[in-house]
Amino acid sequence: MDNRINYFKVSPAALETIMESEKYVRKTSIDRKLKELIKIRVSQINGCSYCLNMHTKAAKKLKVSDEQINALEDWKAAGIFREEEQAALELAENMTLIAENGVSDALYTHVREYYNEKEYVELVMVILQINTWNRLSIAMGNHADV
Repeated sequence: MDNRINYFKVSPAALETIMESEKYVRKTSIDRKLKELIKIRVSQINGCSYCLNMHTKAAKKLKVSDEQINALEDWKAAGIFREEEQAALELAENMTLIAENGVSDALYTHVREYYNEKEYVELVMVILQINTWNRLSIAMGNHADV
């Protein structure tokens, strides 16, 4: 990885909190494939090539189909995602673009049709975490190794 600053070395205390959140996200009950789909979609929206590359590779290792990965940019029209995946992806998009879209009561209610309270919190944490990593990677000049 080529970046502007080795932020793990320069400011390890700043990264401790992010890494603790990462540990939590890894242990959630949210399906691992869905987590990767969310991470890919959020990274597409944010334009983080580094995270997009990393999570596309991770999704493929989990046997997420190329069809699903390639359809993420237009997942609403793709017709290949389960209803609970669609609800999670909609939440991810709205949270990532929160200033534009917000998270309405209607969206919350829709997501809760598929996820209980704990799972909703876990989804929110997955989305927050990838947004954090995207912003950190972009600010630090990380680029995908191609």
